[in-house]
Amino acid sequence: MAQSVLLTGAAGRVGEAILGGLADDHEWRLLDRDPPTDDQPGEFVVADITDEEAVREAMAGINVVIHLAGDPRPEAPWDSVLTNNIDGTQTVFEAAVDAGVEKVVFASSNHAVGNYETDERTPDLYREHDDYLLDGTELPRPSNLYGVSKAAGETLGRYYHDEYGLSVACVRIGNLTRGHPPIDYERGQAMWLSYRDCARLFDRCIRADYEYEIVYGISDNDRKYYSLERAREVLGYRPRDNSAHFDGEEQVVEPDT
Repeated sequence: MAQSVLLTGAAGRVGEAILGGLADDHEWRLLDRDPPTDDQPGEFVVADITDEEAVREAMAGINVVIHLAGDPRPEAPWDSVLTNNIDGTQTVFEAAVDAGVEKVVFASSNHAVGNYETDERTPDLYREHDDYLLDGTELPRPSNLYGVSKAAGETLGRYYHDEYGLSVACVRIGNLTRGHPPIDYERGQAMWLSYRDCARLFDRCIRADYEYEIVYGISDNDRKYYSLERAREVLGYRPRDNSAHFDGEEQVVEPDT
């Protein structure tokens, strides 16, 4: 069943992947501080995520929010991280509760757990193994201030779920690239997320029933140190791509019914 979805940060790379696969499958309201450069599905709202009034107005009639907006730079300074990523995310959660939104899907990041990679397991961490997979139950270990902001967003989601009953899915997005996985880059292959798997995962976040979840956003790579089990079990996510076997074909995502 199609849902009415507010997509913040719609003009970014993750938004491009989501809309590229799901433009015709849901009713979209897109929010970004930059106006669209090409045709977009649904209504487009030009506003900054820090504009509380605009965010609240954009929530009207919405069932699901996918929150991507924020400063995406791993090296982002604290003043930008605080304003755009933490305060902006709190504004989205608060407005969603007040508007009666059912679900918020929060775009977290591999940077929220990046310092697990400082262990002695590296570089074996990025190679095939069965004994060490992060599964979302581990505590955050951010690798930069951007990662701190993503860990904060996950915690805000936990609060708004526990306090107000909002359904929240936090997706720790890996290495999203179009067309092919990173070549000769073990870490990038381990955390690769194809465009079509990205769309499929967020479609499942829109459609599935859940309470509060942290899941990893990667394809089904042979080399991986993130577990996909929770995304499979709770969301019904079935990734199609594998960085070891990718054939270079981008296909339209078939929505789950």
